[in-house]
Amino acid sequence: MALLEIEDLEVEFPNRHGTLTALRGINFTLDESERLGIVGESGAGKSMAAFAILNLISEPGRISKGRIVFEGRDLAKLDEEEIRAIRGDRISMIFQDPMMTLNPVLTVGVQMIETLKAHRDISDEDARKLALARLREVQIPSPEARLDAYPHELSGGLRQRVVIAIALLSDPAIIIADEPTTALDVTIQAEVLALLLALCRDHATALILITHDLAVVSQITERIIVMYAGSIVEAGATRQIIDTPQHPYTIGLIAALPEQNAPGQPLNQIRGSMPSLNNIPPGCAFAPRCDYATDICHRIVPNLTTAHGQSVACHHAGQLQPQESVRDTERAVS
Repeated sequence: MALLEIEDLEVEFPNRHGTLTALRGINFTLDESERLGIVGESGAGKSMAAFAILNLISEPGRISKGRIVFEGRDLAKLDEEEIRAIRGDRISMIFQDPMMTLNPVLTVGVQMIETLKAHRDISDEDARKLALARLREVQIPSPEARLDAYPHELSGGLRQRVVIAIALLSDPAIIIADEPTTALDVTIQAEVLALLLALCRDHATALILITHDLAVVSQITERIIVMYAGSIVEAGATRQIIDTPQHPYTIGLIAALPEQNAPGQPLNQIRGSMPSLNNIPPGCAFAPRCDYATDICHRIVPNLTTAHGQSVACHHAGQLQPQESVRDTERAVS
């Protein structure tokens, strides 16, 4: 049995004009100690899926359908007190900006101790010892001094390490990292990601890494879910999806990576932009931007099917090559 099972998850936001569906038919599992990447552009629904797991969706948003089964319990059916006992304990989350996570008027030590005491029957002295141990584990220099520092006294990289240390305090079964290196420069990004990977391995902690960067997930995760306009369009083993993408959107994301171009050449782009939730096109949501789209793509929503060992939501799954379109193929045949 999987550690986490998401079954037919749907999230809606009612408004005066109707209902916006932010997530549609999301299905995936996460095994113990597994590392899963969720990728896609801004607005694809990556963060919304993470927020749904921990019931952090702001009103009037709500989980309108589906199950989120963690350790045998459906998190979607728990009340606020029950889900609060799981947040920060069995499932921890690392957000994009550590300054949005850390309280600016409390020292690092106070925040770490309060986190521990919220989930454990532990003395202040023992909590401080454990907090120091975690700061050492995330390789923060002079951890005793940092424990008594305020967040604004630390660099961005150190603040993110503190947030990782807090996430590890209660030995969670799952860490959800939502764009954890967005606010950091490239060198610090690599250090933080390497640290996060090593810590998850050492603690046998499962990881859900949310990012728009396929290059990042290719180095850290074992499986990838690609999302577009609130739906999963491709899922499978990381190496397989990177080497042989089957969905046009995934093909476009990989082609847009800077390393795919010779120095001095323009970067590849996916034309157009992600549709808004109140203007999802009929048929395949990606069809208006897709070089492979045919008439059926604009009329019928594709189901997830298996192509070359990967789950793909595309009417032409298994038929595409990254350098050709369906129309080009049809012309060549005729």
